[in-house]
Amino acid sequence: MTVTTYRQALNDALRAELSRDENVILIGEEIGIFEGSYKITAGLLTEFGAERVRDTPIAEEGFVGAAIGAAMLGMRPVVEIMTLNFSLIAIDQIVNHAAKIYGMFGGQTAVPLVIRMPGGGGQQLAATHSQNLEVWYAHIPGLKVVAPSSPADAKALLTAAIRDDDPVIFLENLALYNTKGDVPDGEHIAEIGRAAVVKEGTDVSVITYSRATTVALEVARQLEEEGISVEVVDLRSLRPLDRETVCASVRKTSRAVVLEDDWLSYGIGAEISATLMEGAFDYLDAPVRRVAAAEIPLPYAKPLELAALPNAHDLIRVIREILTATSFTR
Repeated sequence: MTVTTYRQALNDALRAELSRDENVILIGEEIGIFEGSYKITAGLLTEFGAERVRDTPIAEEGFVGAAIGAAMLGMRPVVEIMTLNFSLIAIDQIVNHAAKIYGMFGGQTAVPLVIRMPGGGGQQLAATHSQNLEVWYAHIPGLKVVAPSSPADAKALLTAAIRDDDPVIFLENLALYNTKGDVPDGEHIAEIGRAAVVKEGTDVSVITYSRATTVALEVARQLEEEGISVEVVDLRSLRPLDRETVCASVRKTSRAVVLEDDWLSYGIGAEISATLMEGAFDYLDAPVRRVAAAEIPLPYAKPLELAALPNAHDLIRVIREILTATSFTR
């Protein structure tokens, strides 16, 4: 076990898979000589050469389309889009081609493709560069969507994504790149579609993913000092969604709060709420509550940006409200 950063864990996973499988190639803007906007591909051009670490022009639709073609011919491309927001330029290739080719060709060809994209708010990058948009991709059958919250999961899920025969959207929150954690040495791989109970609890379940998981864990530690036991479920995979683990947690605690960085309406929280109505309704002591970002384009000004994003204070307030409504005592 080694303590490392989320950024380095991604770099380690890419290096290991490039070494293990000669069909793995990296494609993206400035990922070679410049080593990527966030240095995830640092050192890989020198180690593996320009045939396997390919710089591209600023043309997302073009290089995502090229990667889809390469995947259909047996390669395993890992595309880096400089920011999630630029993926909108390539959305026709992702939604109408990568996601549908397997079905439209009757299973005769697969698209083993990974598209890595950093996103999220809190970095003062203004409205068009501070979005989440995960629900856009999680809505599409044919895509898998993962959003790891820890360095260990970053390594394990990226390894799994590269070895998967389906197109995988791999979402990296910018705020997580410098976070540190224990990462198993050697090969470390997780199953896509499995959530993780990252903190056991008995009084209320907080269901979350990506950066928001770190907020939920912080709140769980604070409330534990008051005798409130919070269980934190990290979804890790948004499609497929591990409904079984989510429902099992709420059947135990009887209370649920969904925490997400994305906007509230039509979001992951809505999907989790519906899942609990279908799978754990008889166990709920109170309606499912949701904590999410303000429904506005994220402001550039730091105080306004912080006010728009969900935080520990918001989550604690909602947990207290749900406990009060259900006459919680310890």
